[in-house]
Amino acid sequence: MKLTCDLDNTRIDKYISSNTDYSREYVTKLIKNGFVTVNGDTVKPSYLTSLNDEIIISDELKEESSIKAEDIKFDILYEDDDLMVINKPSGLVVHPGNGNKDHTLVNGLMFHHKKLSDVGGEERPGIVHRIDKDTSGIMLVAKSNKAHMLLSDNFKNKDIKRTYIALIKGVFPHNSATIDAPIGRDKNNRLKMCVTAENSKNAVTHLKVIKRYKNYTLVSLVLDTGRTHQIRVHMEYIGYPIYNDPVYNKAPATEFGQFLHSSEVDFVHPITKEHLHFKVDLPKEFQEFLNSLDEEML
Repeated sequence: MKLTCDLDNTRIDKYISSNTDYSREYVTKLIKNGFVTVNGDTVKPSYLTSLNDEIIISDELKEESSIKAEDIKFDILYEDDDLMVINKPSGLVVHPGNGNKDHTLVNGLMFHHKKLSDVGGEERPGIVHRIDKDTSGIMLVAKSNKAHMLLSDNFKNKDIKRTYIALIKGVFPHNSATIDAPIGRDKNNRLKMCVTAENSKNAVTHLKVIKRYKNYTLVSLVLDTGRTHQIRVHMEYIGYPIYNDPVYNKAPATEFGQFLHSSEVDFVHPITKEHLHFKVDLPKEFQEFLNSLDEEML
């Protein structure tokens, strides 16, 4: 990308972010990595512009990734030059971590398409947001850095609506509810999150009942915030944990994991401005268990 500066005495990072779709944080990263030149020379983020400076921005200079591409199966609901909408199966970790670089969604994305956004770092190409390993359903994946930055802003501004379906243990007595309870790291178990006033962030979950069974309730959930394990923590907090959750439900769980599914997404394409809506069915194991509950009620 080429810009001809029309302002004197303005920080280069501020000028670029004001005249592109990139955030100032990302522009600073580009500058520090030498992906921005002014009149042919690299500069610091604090460089002050001069009128008619020729600014060249190159955000496609990527090092060869150390992540191995693997033929991992997932459904692609939509794809263009800037993004993908996928349906992640339950049991698939989203990105590498803790020394494990294999058998993740990212490995599968690398197999499908080498060109993914790198805003999130080497181990998270294309990953704008994530869902837990045993949570199934819709995710957005960025292929271009521009789409990644705009999607990130849309998530922060609550412009992307995601709806989840969950089966919770117990018969929930109300038709709807809003859980507004801050979430932070559990002091007694660093692998868990919990509702706490200490070192926490606000978290809001909206719940609606879809169907009641003898000992369970099928609900839809919409998040105002996107905290780690938010739905799972909030459901445990109100006394109706997600069925088969191996972490937040005290009952034994099968290998399938929590019955939590990202079922719908509604958003405006950050580049084309087209309104997009996608909906996916429940996983086979989830639906078959619901069918068995229907049979019990007959």
